[in-house]
Amino acid sequence: MPFQYAHRLFSHPQALAFFQGKSLAHLNGVDILVIAVYFAIVIFIGFYLKGSTNTSEEFFMAGREMTAWIAGLSFVSANLGSLELMGWAGSAYQYGILATHWYWIGAIPAMLFLGIVMMPFYYISKTHSVPGYLHLRYGDGARALSAVSFAFMTVLMSGINMYSMAIVMKVVLGWNLNFSIWVSSITVALYVALGGLRSAIFNEVLQFLLIWLGALLVPILGLIEVGGWTNLRQQILTNLGRNDYVHLWSTLGHFHDNPMGIHWTGIVFGLGMVISFGYWTTDFLVVQRVLSAHNLRAARMAPIIGAGFKMAVPFIVILPGLLALSVLPFHLVGAPEAAATGQHSYNEVLPLMLVRYCSPGLLGLGVTALIAGFMSGMAGNVSAFSTVWTYDIYGAFLNKKATDQHYVAMGRWCTFIGVLISVGTAYLVQHAASIMDYVQALFSFFIAPLFGTVILGMLWKRATRAAGFWGLLAGTLTAIGLWAWVHNDPSALRYVALSADAKTMAEDMYRALWSWLVCVIVTIVVSLMTKPKPEAELEGLVYGASKIPEEHDDHWFQKPIIWAGIIAVLFVVLNVIFW
Repeated sequence: MPFQYAHRLFSHPQALAFFQGKSLAHLNGVDILVIAVYFAIVIFIGFYLKGSTNTSEEFFMAGREMTAWIAGLSFVSANLGSLELMGWAGSAYQYGILATHWYWIGAIPAMLFLGIVMMPFYYISKTHSVPGYLHLRYGDGARALSAVSFAFMTVLMSGINMYSMAIVMKVVLGWNLNFSIWVSSITVALYVALGGLRSAIFNEVLQFLLIWLGALLVPILGLIEVGGWTNLRQQILTNLGRNDYVHLWSTLGHFHDNPMGIHWTGIVFGLGMVISFGYWTTDFLVVQRVLSAHNLRAARMAPIIGAGFKMAVPFIVILPGLLALSVLPFHLVGAPEAAATGQHSYNEVLPLMLVRYCSPGLLGLGVTALIAGFMSGMAGNVSAFSTVWTYDIYGAFLNKKATDQHYVAMGRWCTFIGVLISVGTAYLVQHAASIMDYVQALFSFFIAPLFGTVILGMLWKRATRAAGFWGLLAGTLTAIGLWAWVHNDPSALRYVALSADAKTMAEDMYRALWSWLVCVIVTIVVSLMTKPKPEAELEGLVYGASKIPEEHDDHWFQKPIIWAGIIAVLFVVLNVIFW
């Protein structure tokens, strides 16, 4: 069995060589061929689709021709990057099954809400981006602020994927960090610049299949080794001397009762209500995929289909981290600063597990799955950056009267520019305690307050132009200010997270909650002090002032609300099972 081979590898005295920077494995000819074929296919797709991206609608929105299934798989795959694969596997090792919250309560309700409630307004307004919706609802001020902050966030997120892929190549294969970053960035730049969003979506569907095919090796072989889920729970209890690593909700009654140092209010309100809804309903990286659907019903079904697959992702991401708690020697993995002591960090747990279970021949497939995930995250951010820059910054403020062909050319060129900037930001990730902490901080800065602005704009006719800008600005500055406060004075965490027992993750959740609350309060106060738009100008933008088009489903089982209900029931059942 592959894990028997790997167990000897990790138990051998020569394992000390791994701590000295040598690669964990070496690829044979078949492994190299698998990786090379993947890169060739990715670039071929870009060249093949170049001829179908001649207009801005085709390049930036894939011609709005995607089916619900294609848009839905792309919707999930665009998010299935380094944060999913490496960040949360490491977090599961660090925090246990609590990391699953970011897939279930931190995703499913928001994805269903997007499909049922918010998608009609995004779709019928024919906007090309979330900042574009804010322009229609609030005007240029809110649009400019959201576009600039989103463009900044996308290049930082793209850098995370580049850095994570380079880490995998370094840990598993011993490749140079700089070489890995440049190979991945050039490949992504080529196929996105050539085929635009259509190329990114087609590759994301391919990458989704590869991720599942390659990443399934670790949980399946791992469960075989430990003897099933029940034995895994018992082994974790034995190894750690505590059972809070295998309970989803029962340990959240107090900050000091769980390894994450968080209270259920932070999970439910900070993560479930603010960060989750902010990301899945206003982050243009994922919303752009849904906007590419060919009709309103497909646009509403896409996030619902995505939610179904999202609930299964912890099996290939969280479970490897839990298995590592049982099967990896504890001296092998340490704190984020472990590199200084010769250990591997939490972010390297998944590559370690991959090498443990993938014998020569299978390793190429597993490494390709990780590469596919990282490149999916890169491509998603780069294509979103290209669209927002071209439509909401360059076309809106710098050159309003250019031809359609000029905007397509600008989109292609700024794809390369976005990748170059992302390469620079990739090196910033090295200074973060973990990938997850870095990303959660970004979300609290930019996504949480944006959700407050968008949701009030959609649900409240009284929200005004000035309120949209000042509410968003106040929320963003609040998040940044709270981060700076705790960064300079760690004892301030007790005030931000409402407890002296709170830990870093709690800070991220409560920071997001405070920034959202400030945004909402400021928006409401300023709205009541300023003049609203006439209701006639809110058609297609706000509930109560818009008529939602009928979808004409032939059968009851084709209705999005039915499938959303089924997903919601499964969501509740899973949370009860792992309570």
